Amino acid sequence: MDTCGPSRRPTVAQRALAERCRAPAGPRPAATSRLDSARYLCPERFARERAALFEALPLLLGPSAMLPAPGTAMTHDGFGADLLLLRDRDGGLGIFRNACRHRGARLVDAPEPVALARIVCPYHAWAYGLDGALVAVPRDETFPGLDRASMGLGRVPHAEAGGLIWAAPFSTADFALSEGALAEDFTALGLDAMHLHARRTHDVAANWKLIMDAFLESYHVQRLHANSIARFFRDGVTAGDMLGPHMRAAVARVGALEDVDLDDWAALRRVLTFTYQLLPAAVLVASPDYVNLLVLMPQAVGRTLVEDFMLIPRPPASADEAAHWARSWALLDGRVFGEEDFAAAEACQRGLATGAVPEILLGALEQGIAQFHAAVDAAIAA
Repeated sequence: MDTCGPSRRPTVAQRALAERCRAPAGPRPAATSRLDSARYLCPERFARERAALFEALPLLLGPSAMLPAPGTAMTHDGFGADLLLLRDRDGGLGIFRNACRHRGARLVDAPEPVALARIVCPYHAWAYGLDGALVAVPRDETFPGLDRASMGLGRVPHAEAGGLIWAAPFSTADFALSEGALAEDFTALGLDAMHLHARRTHDVAANWKLIMDAFLESYHVQRLHANSIARFFRDGVTAGDMLGPHMRAAVARVGALEDVDLDDWAALRRVLTFTYQLLPAAVLVASPDYVNLLVLMPQAVGRTLVEDFMLIPRPPASADEAAHWARSWALLDGRVFGEEDFAAAEACQRGLATGAVPEILLGALEQGIAQFHAAVDAAIAA
C-alpha cells in the first residue's frame, strides 16, 4: 500500500504546521533560557522521573509492524516489566506478564517474533492459549478445585492505534490521546500499513533527556550533521505545537515549499519532515518515504537503551529497492543517530559530569527543549 497515495491526506493540524512553515508569522523572538545541569546527573531526580513518567504514563513499545502476523509472540523487557506480546489467530493483540501463573517461571524468550500455537511453560508445561487463557495443566488431578478461568496470564493494559503499540505495565494509564489525535496523525503518515525494514538497539551512555533534547531543536542540524543530512534541510525554518503533553513539529527540507499544494501529501512530505516527541521518551521522524521510530528506555541516570525502528511503505520488491533502503538505514541509524546524535549526547553527559557547566544555556532555536523539560517538571510535580 502506498503510504502517500491518494487515500492519504494530512490532518488539519499537520496542514496548519505546513502553513506556518510556508508563511512564518515574523521574526523569531530572541528568547533564551537556562536549565540546571543536575537534572541530567542526579540519581534522585532520575528516580522521581521513573515514578512520575515511566510508571504512570502509557509507554510506547514500538510499531504494530514489529509483530505483524497472526499466531505470533515476542517479548519486551526494555522497561523492566517483562512483557509478552501475543497476536491471536485473528491478528488481535494481547499483552501479558511473561510469567507462568503456577510458579512464576519466565515463559518465553523471543526479542524477535516467533510463531507459536500456544505458550508452554518450560518448567512444568502449564499451557496458555494466544488469548492468555490457561488451557492445559499436566496431572491436573493434583490441583483439586483449580479454577482455570482465574489462572490466565496476567493482562497488561494496552492500546494499538495508528500503527503503534502502547502499554501501561505499571499503572492504569489513559490511552485516549494515543487512540485519538495521535493515532489520526500517524494513520495519515501511513504507519498502520508500513513494513518493518530494520530495527536495532543502541546502548547510549547518556541521560535519556539529553537524547530527547537532540530531537527538540533544529539548531544543530547544519552544524552536527554538516556532512550527512544538513544539505537536505533549511536552517531554522520550523513550526511546532502540542498534542496534550506531546510535541509535534515540522522542519522544512530544501525545496519549493511556497509552491506546494498543501493537500498533496506526497509533495508536502518531500519538503517537510514531521517529527513527534512523545512523552515520556519516544521520537518519531517521518522522512519523505520512510519513518524512523526511536523508543528510549532509561536504564540508569547515565545510560539509555534506544531502539530504532525503520518503517518503509512495503517490503522491497527488487535488489535495487533493497539496496536503496539499506543505504537509508545506514545513513540514519548508523551515521546520523549512532555516530552523531547519540555520540553528542554522550559527549554532553561527560562534559556535564565534570561540573564545569552548572547550567546549560538554550537559545531562541532551542526553546523546544525548555518546553519539554517544563512538561517533565509538571509530571513530577503532579
